[in-house]
Amino acid sequence: MKRERALQIVLALVGLFYSFWGYLLFDALWHSRWLNGHNDVLPMFLSLNTALGVCLLVAVKQPAKHRLLIAYGAWSSLAHGFTMTIQSAQAVAHGMHRKDSPQDIVIFGVIGVTLLALLPAKQPSPAGAPISEPRVAER
Repeated sequence: MKRERALQIVLALVGLFYSFWGYLLFDALWHSRWLNGHNDVLPMFLSLNTALGVCLLVAVKQPAKHRLLIAYGAWSSLAHGFTMTIQSAQAVAHGMHRKDSPQDIVIFGVIGVTLLALLPAKQPSPAGAPISEPRVAER
């Protein structure tokens, strides 16, 4: 029970963190900030994580039913942190400095590892339970 409660708290915090990016997305689109420096990737990235944040907030109530979504949130955060690490290393190798900080990489790593560590156990399917046919609406 403590693990599920911890997961609910983490989901709420991460969901709010990612959902806040909707404000950044709105601001970037409203003021056309993405045009400065031709940074057209930023709004797309913000929109994906804003949607992920809303979905993680929905998963707070019943985390076990949203296991795949939580796993996606974890793996996407780890992938993002890993990508930022590679970009930062390449920038340093070419004598450049990226605007993001090492703390950003750590934040995404911690989010991903925490979500994976608290991921609800896979629910076993009842043995011998028949697979039902899909229901088709009748006209």
